[in-house]
Amino acid sequence: MTKYLKFAVKTSAAIGLAAAIGLSTFGSALADPVELSITCRCVSGGVSSSMANWLKNSVFPAFETQEKTAGRDVVVTLVEFGGSDEALKQQHALDLKVGGGSDILFFDGFWIPDFVEAGLLKPLKAIAGDRVDSWDAWTQVPEGLQALMSYKGQRYGLATTTDTRVIYYRKDVFAKAGIPVPWQPTSWQDILDTARKLKAADAQTTPLQIDAGTAMGEATTMQGWTMLALGANAPFVNADGNKWLADNPGVVGVLDFYKKVYVDEKLGDARLQLSPGGREKSFGKFRDGKIAMLVEGNWFYSSVIVPGAEFGIANRDEVVGWAKMPAEAPGKGIKGQDFVSVSGGNGYLINPNTKSADAAWKLFAFMNSKPMIDAYEKLEPSISVRRDIAIPDPVIAAQMKALLDVTTVRPLSPAYSKVSSAAQLATEQVVSGGASPAEAGRRFSESVVKIVGPERITSTP
Repeated sequence: MTKYLKFAVKTSAAIGLAAAIGLSTFGSALADPVELSITCRCVSGGVSSSMANWLKNSVFPAFETQEKTAGRDVVVTLVEFGGSDEALKQQHALDLKVGGGSDILFFDGFWIPDFVEAGLLKPLKAIAGDRVDSWDAWTQVPEGLQALMSYKGQRYGLATTTDTRVIYYRKDVFAKAGIPVPWQPTSWQDILDTARKLKAADAQTTPLQIDAGTAMGEATTMQGWTMLALGANAPFVNADGNKWLADNPGVVGVLDFYKKVYVDEKLGDARLQLSPGGREKSFGKFRDGKIAMLVEGNWFYSSVIVPGAEFGIANRDEVVGWAKMPAEAPGKGIKGQDFVSVSGGNGYLINPNTKSADAAWKLFAFMNSKPMIDAYEKLEPSISVRRDIAIPDPVIAAQMKALLDVTTVRPLSPAYSKVSSAAQLATEQVVSGGASPAEAGRRFSESVVKIVGPERITSTP
């Protein structure tokens, strides 16, 4: 499935043959073009359509023209991957283990520690040399955002964008239930009370979906568990980042919230959380006004429900509102915060198996340049990691302004993916009715201790 790079090598014999038949050795007609490929979770007309279109219609032709002007013939192709994030991670692992894969790979930053510890990735500098450190783009990217695709102080790639998470809601559904907008809850109780009003007004509309279960993978951890856990001052690690939390009472509070929503009061649809494809189904139901509140990232507004997309809402700006996620109660969140968010970063890195580190680095630097990121923002307004990029969409700009000072990132540790899976399992046990919040919380804490070791455990945030 993956297209590999083929780089023409001019041997002395080829140069001699070119001279013998009267061809110029500069840009010899015998030289094949350099072929580069990029794999990303993007499909024109499908998932992350804007990303695919940006690469094919903006980045590739502009880069090929730049290289041709410099006397180099380069052809870049896109490997469009339409599967889930987890499926892409598995595909990358399979490709890298056998020395294959595209020259540049789309990666979720939190995958990097696992791949590095498995010996499958190398830092950018180890692949492309000292020019990596002198790249002028780094001065435009805050160190905290460089860390999204770094590990142990080494840069492995660069996030194209970062994100924040909010509660999206349907203004039209709220209006029918007599709930004033704009709406901004200040506690979990406010969220639950609103959901109850929505259910009372229309039993056919699901009031709230907040991700849970193993089928949704990391979406459960980021959009669900973490958004609640930060609000209960129960993060994965302590403030120094050197100890993992276990037996924190906030965990039971998180799971009790899930129980109220999906089991006790049926304010959410548990089937969507427990079945494959449930997340996409929830997108469709939100589009159709059958889900009133949905916790998602800023990309949901600028990509998933953008008019014309698969789950697009034609009058999106009129009927979709957003609210910050509140702590369990004012001041009860992490660091005493009233509101919380968590940020990740998807971007690109260079495959250490590339046969042309020089060409791959040039493409990597080009696609992350200001003109190319500006072009991406025009297609899909998002929160760029570069300081010099203006956000054209007022909604995304407002989210960034409201949340970047209160957001946090996932632990940069190989243990994170296993702890994340344990959190997903805990939510599934509760949402399915298989365990009480206390029992699922106890099992989660035991799992964390087994994963990281008792010497790395604390109960104090």
